[in-house]
Amino acid sequence: MDFLSCIICLCLICFMLIKTFHIFPRSKANRKRLPPGPKPFPVIGNLLELGDKPHKSLTKLARAHGAIMSLKLGKVTTIVISSADIAKQVLQTHDRFLADRTIPDAIRVYNSDEFSLPWIPISSRWRSLRKICSGELFANRILEANEDVRHKKVQELLAETRQCSLTGEVVEIGKAAFKTTLNLLSNTIFSVDLAGRDSDKAGALKELIWNIMKEAGNPNLADFFPVLKRIDPQGIRRRMEGHVRKIMALLDRLICQRLQSRKESGCITDGDFLDILLSISEEKSEEMDRTTILHLLRDLFVAGTDTTSATLEWAMAELLHNPEVLSKAKTELEQVIGKGNPMEESDIARLPYLQAVMKETFRLHPVAPFLIPRKAEADVEINGYVIPQGAQVLVNAWAIGRDSSSWKNANSFMPERFLGSDIDFKGRNFELIPFGGGRRICPGLPLAIRMLHLMLGSLIHTFDWKLENGVKHEDMNLDDKFGLTLQIAHPLRTVPIPRLK
Repeated sequence: MDFLSCIICLCLICFMLIKTFHIFPRSKANRKRLPPGPKPFPVIGNLLELGDKPHKSLTKLARAHGAIMSLKLGKVTTIVISSADIAKQVLQTHDRFLADRTIPDAIRVYNSDEFSLPWIPISSRWRSLRKICSGELFANRILEANEDVRHKKVQELLAETRQCSLTGEVVEIGKAAFKTTLNLLSNTIFSVDLAGRDSDKAGALKELIWNIMKEAGNPNLADFFPVLKRIDPQGIRRRMEGHVRKIMALLDRLICQRLQSRKESGCITDGDFLDILLSISEEKSEEMDRTTILHLLRDLFVAGTDTTSATLEWAMAELLHNPEVLSKAKTELEQVIGKGNPMEESDIARLPYLQAVMKETFRLHPVAPFLIPRKAEADVEINGYVIPQGAQVLVNAWAIGRDSSSWKNANSFMPERFLGSDIDFKGRNFELIPFGGGRRICPGLPLAIRMLHLMLGSLIHTFDWKLENGVKHEDMNLDDKFGLTLQIAHPLRTVPIPRLK
């Protein structure tokens, strides 16, 4: 049963309850000074107002009710934040009381709420996992040591794209970016490619990971009415369990193979991230047991591949939709790097317009439109209103990126707005928070930024691009589809044309 059908059934139950009892008790939360918001229906609250694209529905509601707004989603009091200054209070000023997560029922499969870095509460386990990621995977010294791997994977992307250009084949940008990112991560972690050159494994894994993100982000009645968790009325938990089982089985096989190799050789075999984790496990088994390793690797693959590939696809789509911007980006690359020369990571700092293109993409298309929902561990007062203990807090990064009080021509793709600007995306400027902020800021930010600039710059510097079937740039459909991440609804399919040297 889909979400709308379930809501209709609940409306009928609600109507019968009203006729029978004529009264609904007011909750304690309602007696506090909650932020303003739309009047809720009995029982179901404001669920009908979410729609199939909640990031847009809640943005529209915030225009009427304010940048801090309260909703009643079934039994859950939800506070929606839609401005940079209030986001700063949530993510920084009051981070101590608002850093923990609201755990969707779908996330609880395989006990992810107990082991998964994005979801577990701030604790010694969380600090240990965060420290390992920051120190052993995303630290500058590690990233610099692995630069050759990233360069090699991007060159493989360009080689496959060049082959398509010779035969006139279409390149699906999201799939190509996903495969590159997948193989980069699998080489960094396992020292192997998970998707071979002629394999469709990348496409299957992309669909699997998108399904995980979709189920995690889908409005779920079991989250709004805890009594329904046992029956899973929309089948979300059941489907999620099937998706997660597949990816966990894949990762578990790779761990088993490595353990066998270490046993047979009697020493560390590859010295990659998996070996680091296994060595930590041998020294401190309580902090890093096999279950924790399995969940951490799943988090890295699911979050790292999906968000990076989706962002690159949005960036390419906006460039093809705005040919003047694409021309400026190409001109900068030619002037700084030179025609026919490959782009290197060291070039990124010398390409301010390319950096501005990425910032503008983050602004208009944050792949996690609500970041990850937070939970109030105590009553918190913001702007004279109370976020009550236990409330869910949604920071609408999509709305903040399109807030006309912060951005001129907020719905237009204008990278020039960032030239000469100090605004960045590293959690210091709350007008632009694609990676979140505070202690929960995405630990993979340093790697994602290097890969995104390198892939995007290399693709537009090496090739010209035309849309499939002669579609004109002004006719492109840039609609999105909602999940825990936000992806382009119609995959970007383009034909590459080699640029003359």
